[in-house]
Amino acid sequence: MCGIVGYVGEQPALDVVLEGLRRLEYRGYDSAGVAVLDPSGGGALTVVRRAGKLANLEAALAGRDISGTLGIGHTRWATHGAPTDRNAHPHVDCTGAIAIVHNGTIENFAELREGLEMRGHELTSDTDTEAVAHLIEERYAGDLPAAVRSVCAELDGSFVLVVTHREQPDLVVGARRNLPLVVGIGDGENFLASDVTAFIAHTREARALDQDQVVELRRSGVRVTDLDGAEVEGETFHVDWDTAAAEKAGYDYFMLKEIQEQPAAVSETIGGRIGADGRLRLDELSISDEDVRGFEKVFIVACGSSYHSGLVGKYAIERWCRLSVEVEMGSEFRYRDPVLDRHTLVIAVSQSGETADTLEAVRHARQQRAWVMAITNTVGSSIARESDAVFYTRGGPEIAVASTKAVMTQLSAVYLVGLYLAQVRGTRDSDEVRSHFHDLATIPALITEVLSRMDGTRKLARDLSGEERVLFLGRHIGYPMALEGALKLKELAYVSAEGMPAGEIKHGPIALIDKGTPVVVLATRHALQPKLVTNIQEIRARGARTIVVATDGDESVTPYADHLIRLPDTKSLLSPMLTLVPLQVFAAEFAMARGLDVDQPRNLAKSVTVE
Repeated sequence: MCGIVGYVGEQPALDVVLEGLRRLEYRGYDSAGVAVLDPSGGGALTVVRRAGKLANLEAALAGRDISGTLGIGHTRWATHGAPTDRNAHPHVDCTGAIAIVHNGTIENFAELREGLEMRGHELTSDTDTEAVAHLIEERYAGDLPAAVRSVCAELDGSFVLVVTHREQPDLVVGARRNLPLVVGIGDGENFLASDVTAFIAHTREARALDQDQVVELRRSGVRVTDLDGAEVEGETFHVDWDTAAAEKAGYDYFMLKEIQEQPAAVSETIGGRIGADGRLRLDELSISDEDVRGFEKVFIVACGSSYHSGLVGKYAIERWCRLSVEVEMGSEFRYRDPVLDRHTLVIAVSQSGETADTLEAVRHARQQRAWVMAITNTVGSSIARESDAVFYTRGGPEIAVASTKAVMTQLSAVYLVGLYLAQVRGTRDSDEVRSHFHDLATIPALITEVLSRMDGTRKLARDLSGEERVLFLGRHIGYPMALEGALKLKELAYVSAEGMPAGEIKHGPIALIDKGTPVVVLATRHALQPKLVTNIQEIRARGARTIVVATDGDESVTPYADHLIRLPDTKSLLSPMLTLVPLQVFAAEFAMARGLDVDQPRNLAKSVTVE
């Protein structure tokens, strides 16, 4: 959940590390800190850390001359210990020679800490991280990588550790278990980070570390070993986007930029998916057509907005493939011991490819011999590497915590996966698959049109920004988008928002409706439209202020709508991709009208890498 940067090279390390932290602040902004090692200054190790956003750290550093060409940095989402100066990273050992930053949770830290204190160590924070610094101090005998490997073997839990020692001014050591750590490979300089975004301004060549690997980062090169010290080979990959994709480009917030980038992102997701033979293809696939034809059950596993895209995928796969589909929250999946076997496909959806709950679901599925397909935006991520098939959404970096273009590209991906399965299984002939694909290919232009119509939605959001409760209703394919609309408003505006099936309103939730209660009804045209019109009448009769999202030309809802948001017509099954846009714009404008930061909502971080 935290953001980590490490650097060794010829540039001023503080500048490189702070730049990386700015790009990673979306991963956590409870506190931030840096450690810089200056070999020319007698091995001085300077550590500065502050609670709050990165700006607080930058203010503390202003005017200070901190030299050195090796540094590590951290931006924190708090788990152990409140977000205070003393709990901020980096943490140091008793001697002040070792500095460490950490992402994750050390599950056995209490017993480790107790042992350290019994052996005379003085720990000054409430964190699990500080115990690791002291353990490394005990194991250090001039070989920092060996000490880190020894300590990692003793740790339980999920972690990324990045460590430096003032006696080794040309060495940064990193280690990972379950959480992401990526090496940036430069010329006379090398980088470590939680995400390639941190070093993309300096190099676009990267290598992702595998499970329980330790990396030694020096100016002259990179060496990776397992916990036994044996050197391991790995593959590098090229990042196909540049720094411009991770900048605001004149927008006040990343989220506003990322909403506008959705037409291009969808085009990237669907582009090049038809081979020379006219058939759909995926990125990486080690599942034979025979095995695909043998699937008897599909599970889609995801969290948050990705879960909502999975719900849409259920409609598409069941309709096109006639396969039974269950959609599961990653945090619950493995704990209920689902029935999985070699005839089961598990589709794991995660923007980062590192979502802890979803990753553990993937591992559980593999243990049960089920096939696993990943839908992710991140090349080389843990979920991608541990799956049998991968569909990369190619959405580019998404910096705002609340997902916009990531969930939009996930919707594109679940449709394409559904069509691919139908193609292989023969439940839809090739002409029909191509027809559905061509329908999907029209969506970027339609999203562009929707974006051009959003002035009224923005004004409505500003007018309603004083409300503390908003309900979202949908039926059939609109229900997942009702959930997504409610989630966006909760995330950004801290409003009590609830999404529900419109047909369930009479089974209890209608009691929430009072005079003037805003209710957003997703009423794009589909087979259940007459029933949805009845639902709108029912809530309006109880005093609801009805905000109806409807298809161009559909007048059946007009008499019952206090506010109408019109969308272009498209195939019913694809309508969530258009519905999503006004829900995003509404939530962002609502939050901004309340004076809130839409990029960094309170208590949230972009990638949830701890269970």
